Amino acid sequence: MVFLKLSKLSGPRNDNGESLVMLQNQLSEMRKTLDSKLSESAQMMQRQFGQSAKIITDVAERLTKLDETNKQVLNFSDQLQNLQDILKNPKQRGIFGEYYLETLLKNAFQPKQYQMQYKFKDGEIVDAVLFMGEKIIPIDSKFSLENYNRIVEEKDSAKHKELETAFKNDLKKRIDETAKYIRPQEDTTEFAFMFIPAEGIYYDLLVNKVGAIKVNTRDLIDYAISEKKVHIVSPTTFYVTLQSMWQGMRAYEIQESTKEILKNVGLLSRHIRSYEDYMKKLGTHLGTTVNAYNSAYKEFAKIDKDVVKLTGGEKSVDPVQLDKPAVE
Repeated sequence: MVFLKLSKLSGPRNDNGESLVMLQNQLSEMRKTLDSKLSESAQMMQRQFGQSAKIITDVAERLTKLDETNKQVLNFSDQLQNLQDILKNPKQRGIFGEYYLETLLKNAFQPKQYQMQYKFKDGEIVDAVLFMGEKIIPIDSKFSLENYNRIVEEKDSAKHKELETAFKNDLKKRIDETAKYIRPQEDTTEFAFMFIPAEGIYYDLLVNKVGAIKVNTRDLIDYAISEKKVHIVSPTTFYVTLQSMWQGMRAYEIQESTKEILKNVGLLSRHIRSYEDYMKKLGTHLGTTVNAYNSAYKEFAKIDKDVVKLTGGEKSVDPVQLDKPAVE
């Protein structure tokens, strides 16, 4: 009875103990799982915080660069405004054109190969010259902008003809001004360059347009090249045109050198013929001298023979005959 009661009392206690152990084990597993999840969550949050910090830093850098870009844009805008202000003033526009020309020359040639503000004997000054061997290529910068802008900005088609005439007269005047620097007597080439620092104006000259307005400028280009020997160039065509001119000059120099060589060969041929004539004359004179020498020696031998007859001695003279030079 006592044992049965004890067993009944101890039975539930064992069940409760096993349940407690199982509960503890489950709690332990849950704690481990929770710790693992918390650790993973912490690592994930740390990575996300790191990525967020990197993104924030990148955004800050981009904003800084954007701010710098905005400053550069504003600075560029200011420079454009300054350039526009410069181009409005004819004198400053001329200085800008000369500076542009000097920059091109400086980038392509050695300092000794060109000179800015070259002065001629009469005091006239051209913007620049190039030294090509013994020749000087004059280059003058021209920036005709007033009438060009008027044509572009003019809305009244009736006034375009008048402005076109003014624009063409302006360019013709600039061509004539450039042509006056062609001075072969002062070692310049037979041509000069008229440098237009504005690509737009130069292009419009080629396509016979000013903006969207049709303007006949072909006769001006023909006038410049055919009559005035002035080649109109822009910053992009300057080097190409100059190279073509240089090759042409080199070919001309080679041709002239060939003519000079042929001329000297002709002179040498005449000198050789004259020398041949003198040599023939000398040969003839030498032949006469040899004949006289041989004749004199024969006579001398006769005298020696007579002396031998008179004295009864032996012959002492053996005449030596010389050959005459062969003259063809």
